[in-house]
Amino acid sequence: MADLARIAETVAYYRALDESATQRHHFRHADEDGGLWHFEAVHDRGELIVIKQAELTSTGQLHRYSWQHLEDGHGFLTDQAIDLEEDPVEAIPAEEFQQVWTQ
Repeated sequence: MADLARIAETVAYYRALDESATQRHHFRHADEDGGLWHFEAVHDRGELIVIKQAELTSTGQLHRYSWQHLEDGHGFLTDQAIDLEEDPVEAIPAEEFQQVWTQ
């Protein structure tokens, strides 16, 4: 039962961020396997929290994660904040993120 409560809390947190965000930031990251990761993040308590994440694998498979779909057999929505000084991400236009997200 504790796991269900934790999952419900996690969903509620990401949903609230998604529904209340006024400013969103978008990033892309290429991984060592040739995949492309796209992130939509918002500020919360001084950190950039990922609220949507799309992975386009090198084989063309698309995996999407958000409060509506936190995880599956392939992966999960990251629970790590984006650190612009440490993480190898580049800022992208919102339109680029949306194009991948809505494929």
